[in-house]
Amino acid sequence: QFQLVESGGGSVQTGGSLNLSCTFSYPYPNWCVGWYRQVQGEEREGVAIFSSIGTASYADSVKGRFTISRVNGQKTLNLQMSDLKPEDSAMYYCVADPERCLQEHLTEAAIMDSWGKGTLVTVFS
Repeated sequence: QFQLVESGGGSVQTGGSLNLSCTFSYPYPNWCVGWYRQVQGEEREGVAIFSSIGTASYADSVKGRFTISRVNGQKTLNLQMSDLKPEDSAMYYCVADPERCLQEHLTEAAIMDSWGKGTLVTVFS
């Protein structure tokens, strides 16, 4: 009943671009939907979040390179990634919480209550 489906992962050269999409089903009037990423053996890292009021926030490591946006009129978020670096390689997860986004949503993975299955991004040097 709560569903997050990611797509768009793949492998690219350093400096290349990739676009991820998340289609979500979330019945709450206020929400925060975004992306986390995780490298095997490491902690989950917030990447970007988008609030139901239309605001977006980014991790410092991707600011200026990644853009999160909502497809107008649809429950779909795009993550436009450019100037990709090897350190961007990770499993990327679409995540959601039934509140408007706060900074904590980008830094505390545990408060996100819904997670997608993930889509793998690999960046080669």
